Amino acid sequence: MADQPTSLVRYTTDAGAEVAVLTFDHGPLNLFDQEMFDAVMANVADLTATPPRAVLLRAEGKVNSAGVDVHVFDGLTVQQGADLWRTLIAGITHPLEALPCPVVYAAHGLTLTAAFEISLACDIILASPKAKFGLVETVVGLTPSMGGPQRLAERAGSGRARELVMTGDLYDAQTMKEWGVVNAIEDNLDEVARSLTERLAAGPTVAHAATKKIVAAWRSGGIAHADEITSEVSGELFATDDLRGAVKSFLADGPGKATYTGR
Repeated sequence: MADQPTSLVRYTTDAGAEVAVLTFDHGPLNLFDQEMFDAVMANVADLTATPPRAVLLRAEGKVNSAGVDVHVFDGLTVQQGADLWRTLIAGITHPLEALPCPVVYAAHGLTLTAAFEISLACDIILASPKAKFGLVETVVGLTPSMGGPQRLAERAGSGRARELVMTGDLYDAQTMKEWGVVNAIEDNLDEVARSLTERLAAGPTVAHAATKKIVAAWRSGGIAHADEITSEVSGELFATDDLRGAVKSFLADGPGKATYTGR
């Protein structure tokens, strides 16, 4: 619906893989007001209930988002502020990271605060050359609280994370790529992002989910913890149709000929 702040569209590719595209489309600035937060949480709940084989997050308009509507913060008590962040992390950040499929974020323009934090919960971030990023909560005396600083530190290092948050400055796509935050800069961003998402959707979905589990284990407990779970997580892949079929295809026809169903 045109009057909704987001849209979630699912479609099936020529290869038979389901892709979901979540689009922010909430006025000229794509501000995250309560309506926007509620819509994104509902979309993420939908994706969690019925996961596709890949997800693309994108935005309409000149900017991905100019940040959060400050009215959301006005008059909150300490408990209400804590509840707000707890709800958003539990309703957006964590379930987005936990989706058992690749998640791609396309930043075509200005990407501030909540939108930037959401992108950091995705697996791959693509940007246009003109995209700019910032966690600018210092302008209202806040620190980013949807998980952005810690996820930025994971990608760019703790020193860079503190710099970006404390200065409240804007950083261009090239800088973000050099820091390891953005995976690639693309002139034809929307086309490339959709192509990559479809390519990932056509891959071995259960294996992609296993990769995410192993990386998540490393994030929470380091190499030792990841090593502990890898045998079981990877071992379960030998029961999948995709692995069995791909092994047979490799032995019969060589690499790169297998097709996957996501099972």
